Amino acid sequence: MISARRRYLDWLRGVAVVIMIEAHTLDAWTRPADRRSDAFGWAVIIGGFGAPLFLFLAGVAVALSASSKVARGATPAEASAAVQKRGWQIFGLAFLFRLQAVLLGGGRWRSLLRVDVLNIMGPSIAAAAYLWRVGAAYRLPVFALLTAGIAMITPIIRGTSILDPLPAPVEAYFRPQPDLTTFTCFPWAAFVFAGVTTGLLLERASDRAAERRLMARLFAGGAGIALAGYAASFLPPIYENSSFWTSSPTFFFLRTGLLTMMVAGAYWWEQGPAGRIWSPLAQLGRTSLFIYWIHIELVYGVLARSIRRELPLGRAVAGFLLFTVAMLIVSIVKTRIAGWWRALRAPMKKEAV
Repeated sequence: MISARRRYLDWLRGVAVVIMIEAHTLDAWTRPADRRSDAFGWAVIIGGFGAPLFLFLAGVAVALSASSKVARGATPAEASAAVQKRGWQIFGLAFLFRLQAVLLGGGRWRSLLRVDVLNIMGPSIAAAAYLWRVGAAYRLPVFALLTAGIAMITPIIRGTSILDPLPAPVEAYFRPQPDLTTFTCFPWAAFVFAGVTTGLLLERASDRAAERRLMARLFAGGAGIALAGYAASFLPPIYENSSFWTSSPTFFFLRTGLLTMMVAGAYWWEQGPAGRIWSPLAQLGRTSLFIYWIHIELVYGVLARSIRRELPLGRAVAGFLLFTVAMLIVSIVKTRIAGWWRALRAPMKKEAV
């Protein structure tokens, strides 16, 4: 039997945390003169994988969490409702996070309406959980088709006039709007649905041998998707307006293929000697939302104002490494405090019963 918590997914989520910290620290602290270098360009490309990986793993968690709840006795409707609730909680946290940024950083109140990664992740999780229930007989093809469909329609959504009458804060969820858009549902929600597709396959692996075989197929399939996306990028575009780095389906499939391969890579890493010792990446992965919550203000806020866009790239990289270690220490402290609090409350719960 396979453990209910797949440690390699925690490890991979920790990789996403490190990529996220790299993207934000280098963006916030690197001086303008070094931002034109090839090294900084490659750092930006690597940093661009953090958000897709978080969204992809959120989708994987939807499938695994819902099926785990059913295995423990919940009905599909109850399991779906529980995961939907978690999605809407994340959506609510997105606005609370923006409020914190306004109060601590002195930003504009309009920024409360900005569409960031949590604004996309929350509703996407809720929608995926709903579809997991209503499409029970055809889950795998439904999510695979939704993934491809959202990616393929993104350039059309970006150029259509149908959305013009929408208020800018609403339109920002569908296509970029000045000062309101960091992420949009098209194509970013598709990473969640791609993750659900992978999670459904993982959920079907009933033992370790089946999981090993699945990982080989995931790696090969992901490589095929990535290569197809890369090859398609050299073909004449089929859309009137499409940008490779933002709205192009070819870049989406390239990244999705690589993310799928990363699941297999994380699994094989954890099967080796590294999987038998404490992992700092798995630790970060288990507290990923907490680290996301606190690190933004520390990187971009008033505490780091003196080094904002002031450091040479080498020093910014050193700052990234030191900051990552600091976040790891904070993560460990948070985990220990949470464990202490659970142990303290356990006798109280027994007495209440």
